[in-house]
Amino acid sequence: MNDPMQAPVVTVSSGRLAGRLLPGGVAAFLGIPYAAAPFGPNRMLPPRPAPSWSGTRAATAYGPTVPKGDYPPQYQPLFREVVIAGEECLNLNVWTPDPGGSGLPVLVWIHGGSFMNGSGSVGAYDGAAFARDGVVCVTINYRMAAEGFLYLGDGVANLGLLDQIAALRWVQENIAAFGGDPARVTVAGESAGAMSVTTLLSMPQTEGLFARAIAQSGAAAHALPPEQGLMVGRYLAEALGVPPTREAIKQVALDTLVRAASDLVVEVQGTPDPAKWGTLALSLLPFAPTVDGTVLPTAPLEAIAAGRGADVPLLIGSTRDEARLFLVAARTIDLIDDAALEAAVAAYGLTPAGLAVYRANRPGARPGDLLAAAVSDWFFRIPAVRVAEARAATGATTWMYRFDHPDPEANHGFGACHAVELPFVFGTIDRQDVRPLIGDDPSPPSPTPRTAPGCRSSPTARPAGPRTLRRSAPPA
Repeated sequence: MNDPMQAPVVTVSSGRLAGRLLPGGVAAFLGIPYAAAPFGPNRMLPPRPAPSWSGTRAATAYGPTVPKGDYPPQYQPLFREVVIAGEECLNLNVWTPDPGGSGLPVLVWIHGGSFMNGSGSVGAYDGAAFARDGVVCVTINYRMAAEGFLYLGDGVANLGLLDQIAALRWVQENIAAFGGDPARVTVAGESAGAMSVTTLLSMPQTEGLFARAIAQSGAAAHALPPEQGLMVGRYLAEALGVPPTREAIKQVALDTLVRAASDLVVEVQGTPDPAKWGTLALSLLPFAPTVDGTVLPTAPLEAIAAGRGADVPLLIGSTRDEARLFLVAARTIDLIDDAALEAAVAAYGLTPAGLAVYRANRPGARPGDLLAAAVSDWFFRIPAVRVAEARAATGATTWMYRFDHPDPEANHGFGACHAVELPFVFGTIDRQDVRPLIGDDPSPPSPTPRTAPGCRSSPTARPAGPRTLRRSAPPA
């Protein structure tokens, strides 16, 4: 048992760690390497084990972040990017109520950011509130963009997914040192993190790495087929002026590669040419998991429908107003007229009769509001429903939710948009840096206390229709 008056110390597979005590009795261990630095001979290759260290390593500050560019300008005021220099960027953070205890449930969080941005050290993901409620919380970094998801058909693929798997294996081997139970691990994520969760759920090599899963605002629909992954790799190489080979791209200066990948994303998410980008002009994710046949053997939804991951209970859902984030941040929601609405929804495959249903269900809604509703369904809600339906056919336990807080009037027009639930899930609504998204006077959607992931007394349920999520964390 650690002395409550001294810095907490634990021993993991690589050596001893000294963390720091936080108010409320929580111990935080930050910046822990779970894999070797992915540079030099390890560059653009699968993760390798973290080296050991002698003595006691300080784990009192967040570690380096992975190479990445900035968010597009319209999102920068809403999502404050964290950039910490250094090579040991494949690291994770642990918050625990009792490093000397045992048997505690564990939440492993995979951040979002379009597979381009974000990190486990984002302030909104501070895990102290989970720890105060009896949950060991882990947040991770993983490689993104070209470093993590470049596909060239050369036998190396989905390095970002392999990083996530390496982190989950580290948790299995080491979380008991923090009081966690490796048999009670819930893997969770939002947006690209949720797409990662449903992808991991579909993969044979993740069996036994987690017992439950949570996917917030992201599902299995947006993995790239191999020909599309090759197309993105070719366009990236063209932008860099090098052959489309891993060795050639590795020779490019890292900051040049990051900038070129970011420029591709800006093109795809700005005014993409469908003749050039195909369905990526709708999915908007040029860097994402690719069905390579080895790391990701099958399209995730197909694998889930075939029964992969059926033994892992899943909570999946979305926010009510997902796409308002993109339209309000870009200040285009009020510029959309009926003609623009009809053209946009037709590109997503919505017929005039379908649009009439949206109009009938939303009396008085403006064209921009209707577009936000249709895009929310296409990109987030319907993929989640498809996952739930596929799992229902296999008898898997699945819950669905919808997060309906706040209303647009309370948070600068965003409403219950994409990512708005995160400070409520993590109990970080008092942070000033989340206010531009959640509003200046936030309040929780209800006083119901959070439920710890991994609780053994949770109910079993079959897939249900969308409903409002009334608690800060899901039944598990």
